[in-house]
Amino acid sequence: MDNRLKLLSVALLVLLAGCTGGAADGGAGGSESVSLAADTGGSAEAEQAGGDDLPQAQQRAVIKNGQIELTVDEFNESRDAVESTAESYGGYVSDSNEYVNRRSGGTYRSGQLVVRVPSEDFSAFITDMKALGEVERVETNSQDVTDQLVDIEARLSNLRAQRDRLRELYESANTTEDVLAVEERLTEVQTEIERLEAQKQSLEDRVALSTVRVSLSERPPGPAQWYDTPVLQAFSESVNGAFVALRALVVAVAYAVPYLVVFGGLLAILGSGVVLAGRAAFRRLTD
Repeated sequence: MDNRLKLLSVALLVLLAGCTGGAADGGAGGSESVSLAADTGGSAEAEQAGGDDLPQAQQRAVIKNGQIELTVDEFNESRDAVESTAESYGGYVSDSNEYVNRRSGGTYRSGQLVVRVPSEDFSAFITDMKALGEVERVETNSQDVTDQLVDIEARLSNLRAQRDRLRELYESANTTEDVLAVEERLTEVQTEIERLEAQKQSLEDRVALSTVRVSLSERPPGPAQWYDTPVLQAFSESVNGAFVALRALVVAVAYAVPYLVVFGGLLAILGSGVVLAGRAAFRRLTD
């Protein structure tokens, strides 16, 4: 009988804790809010965990992002400089792309590198990037996620306490129905714990390593002046042009011949008819 009372009391505690956590989530409209357990022990654990992980005022958890666009003299050289600079700060290039562009008969390269650098070196890295070429655009932004991390840690402490109590309840369950019910709830709690842990890890990673998108582009080639063309090249192109013009004329004549034959014949017939009609009219007038 004592076991049944104990099992019932623990079940009620877990149910109350689950309802409290669900109400906190729903009241926040989907935001990251603190979910506390109904029992005093769970609340104390959550407060203790939150207090340990609470960043001080001077240690705010801030995600820093930046984007810089540069016009450079040589793409490959500048790309290597970006990679080596990132490595010197303990960072790395996570993604990159490169394009060959064509304009005015010439080509130039452009591309983008996504760089991850330690947050404390964010400003220094941006400054180094500005020295690589002509700066076209610089954009930086930050996001304070301190409260989110504190909320997530508090919810994790609450859920871990629920998980421990559910495990105790699972061990004390005597019927198959009780075992299945506790097991289902335990799975839900464990899934939520893993989701929050992944979310926390992602935020901590973005706080520790800032993201900077560096766009590089060589100067597009301008239109060439005709008098800058070498003499031999000019003569060769002129001869080529003469043959192209002659060939175009022959092709045009070939296209025109059928039309000339057909429409020329019709015009000749019409012309003959007009001449004959004119002569007949002239004779009638003279007679």
